[in-house]
Amino acid sequence: MFNILYHCFAMHRLCIYTQDVIFITGRSESYARDLMRDLRLLHRKDRHQLVAISEFCEYVGLPYRQVFNMINRIRDDTSM
Repeated sequence: MFNILYHCFAMHRLCIYTQDVIFITGRSESYARDLMRDLRLLHRKDRHQLVAISEFCEYVGLPYRQVFNMINRIRDDTSM
């Protein structure tokens, strides 16, 4: 019960950072930085603007829900 309430009221991250890309893809830091740069160029973002998880998922072809849950450390019981 507490777990359900926690997820309803918890703050979740909607943006992705270079370290997240490294963790998700298992690639190098330079690859992750290049990927983030490419995403910013594609979406015409300035350096200070954040990249959304949805933008990352659309670009690399990964399912949004899995990436969102991984970044926010949410256990997805439906995949078991």
